This record gives sequence, C-alpha cells and structure tokens, in this order.
Amino acid sequence: MGIVVQKFGGTSVGNVERILNAARRVVEEKEKGNQVVVVVSAMGKSTDQLVELAKQISPIPDKREMDMLLSTGEQITISLLSMALKEMGHEAISFTGGQAGILTESVPGNARIKHISSGKIQGCLNEKKIVIVAGFQGIDENNEILTLGRGGSDTTAVALAAALNADRCDIFTDVTGVYTTDPRYIKGARQLKSVSYDEMLELANLGAGVLHPRAVEFAKNYGIALQVCSSMEKVEGTIIEEAVTMEQNLIVRGVAFEEDIIRVTLVGLKNEIQHLSTIFTKLAENHINVDIIIQSQTEAQKTSLSFSIKKEQLNETISVLENYKKELDFESAEYETGLAKVSIVGSGMVSNPGVAAQMFKALADEHIKIKMVSTSEIKVSTVIDEGQMLKAAGILHTAFGLDKLKAEAEVSS
Repeated sequence: MGIVVQKFGGTSVGNVERILNAARRVVEEKEKGNQVVVVVSAMGKSTDQLVELAKQISPIPDKREMDMLLSTGEQITISLLSMALKEMGHEAISFTGGQAGILTESVPGNARIKHISSGKIQGCLNEKKIVIVAGFQGIDENNEILTLGRGGSDTTAVALAAALNADRCDIFTDVTGVYTTDPRYIKGARQLKSVSYDEMLELANLGAGVLHPRAVEFAKNYGIALQVCSSMEKVEGTIIEEAVTMEQNLIVRGVAFEEDIIRVTLVGLKNEIQHLSTIFTKLAENHINVDIIIQSQTEAQKTSLSFSIKKEQLNETISVLENYKKELDFESAEYETGLAKVSIVGSGMVSNPGVAAQMFKALADEHIKIKMVSTSEIKVSTVIDEGQMLKAAGILHTAFGLDKLKAEAEVSS
C-alpha cells in the first residue's frame, strides 16, 4: 500500500456531475489499496468570477482581502467532493490549506510554501480516510490566509506528495497529457509520452498552462513521479521524469506561447554597473518577475535598458521605477503593450547547433518581426506582436516537424 496524491483542476470539478466523476476516480485509486490525498481547485471559472466581483468594488483591491476572497473557491469544492465520497460509502475529510498544515510566506497573492506539517493528514490516512485538501492556499506564521498565485493548486499537490513521501502524484485536467503545443489553438499538436523535468519547467514558465512552474520545481527537487492525465478519458497520460526517451529523435519537443507581454524600456540610464543591480533589486523586492533583458549603449555615458514583464504587473512596475527614479537615475520609463512571447523548448537543442537560426529564419520567411530574444541551453524565446502569436507558433510547430510526426504516428497506428 502506497500514498497517491491526486489533483483535480477547475474544469475537472466544474459542476456536480464532474465532481461525482472525480469522486469515482478517487475511489478507483482507493480500491487499489492505496492511501489517497486529493487536492482540488475552485469550480470552473469561479475564481475569475470572484476577481470580477472584487473589481466591481475596487479597481485595485486590497491584496490581503483578495486572498480572503479567493481562498473560498477551493473550500466549496473540498466540502462537496468530501460529501460525494461519503455518499459512495467511503470515509473522507476535507481541510483548508491551513488545516492541512501548509505554512507559507507572508506575500499576499503569490506566497511560496515554506513548510508542510503532514502529521494531521498522515493520521487521517492511517484511519483509512480519504483526505481532501484545498489547493492554492496556506497560512503564514500569523495565521493569515495566503494564496499561492494562479495555478497554485498544482504546487499544493506536488508539495504534499513530497511532504508525504508519496509514490506518485497525478494531475487530472481537461486534456489527456502534455502536448507539443496547445491543441486548442494549433492544428497538429500531439501528446508526448514523457517530458523531462527541465523541459516541462521551461514550457510551464513560457506559458504552457498544463502545469504550474513551481509544481515542476518541487517534482524535480524531490524526485516526485508526476503524471498529467485526463479526468474524463481513461487513456495514458504524460509522465514527467528526470530523463526521457527522445521521441523519434525530437530536437525541439514543444512550442509555447503567452500573450499580454509588455516591454518596459528605461531611457537615458547612466552606464554604471551598479545601476543594473539596483534596478532589478528594487523590482525583486516588490515581487516583480522580469524575463527577457536587453541593454544597448546609446551614448558614451548613457544606455537604454529593456525588459519584459507580464501585463498584470505593469502598474506596479511603473510605480516602483518612478518611486526610485532619482536613485536609479534614468531620464524616462517607456512601455510597449500588445506583445506576446513564442518559444521553442527541447533538451536536444544542447547538442544540435543551428536551432535558433532555423527558428529565426522560419519567422523571417513569414515576415514576423522579432523584438526581443532570450536563450538557454534548452529553449529560445522571442517577443513579437501579439496579433502574430498563433501564426508564429503554428509556423514553428511545422518548421521543427512536430505536426508531421503526429501525422506519421496516426498513419502507423
């Protein structure tokens, strides 16, 4: 008998019928002889609805009160799922994140898990109960409710799997696994049998919404066996693991894209090394995530610095820069909206030079202008006009043979 953690996303528990379906999947695992811990998200789009309610009250809602509000969504789901399991004849108990022993930082809206006291959950498992935990939330040392940021239920599930030394963590969602790109938008996307932790972490950070980046970090750091699978279809999912077998010699294994990217440019910045450190220190202190960074010298003693952020952090970014303008010593802060990031990911890129050149050529041939570029050993990211995002993703998916491989697999089957 082992411990299995199951996580059901918002779509998978979007109504009573789907909650009952999730309950049946939980019972199936329980009847295999395993102890089961279940992490759930809020039902369907209820988190978005709560956000909209808050914005009707205040255009910039208080962050503490937003955590109080948003944490209620998961609490509805845990109680309903626990009721469903009891109706099916199984002992179950629901816990909020705080009740489950999840201790977080004191960062409203985007807290990180510091520690999990798993004794209470383990005690319930020993009593043969199924434990249902609210994802996306925890408490800090002052018993304040904190949320983990969008997608945080994935992080809750993997963190619990690590704390409980679970045999496996299954992420149930509305797709059958991890795809070469988003199948909702790009024709020819195909499901991958396996993805490495590093590849999945890049894809998650670059906009692939199937898993939260912090969840992948936990899985990699603690060696958690992670599977992404469908809550609706009983088909083989995708395994995320340390090393994978390269499917049909894929160099690029995924194309990710993300809209609502903004380029911020500081003009007339003094060309002194400490200024760069100060800028990004101040942004980091305010929990602003900076992605692609480009610096160019404009005059002998002046430089221009550009970096990309996500749309929701624009107002706070500009506020921080203006508050420290004298200390940072720049002439003006400008920003460009209407941008998107399109990226290719693959561990095979390490030993195959020329991948970036092939990417740039494919985009140039279709007259897609690249505004920013970022690279690592296993990814290349470009910032382009948002209106060309899906076109660019489709072009790259084809350029690296990902749709062709799907067609070959269908023919061979």
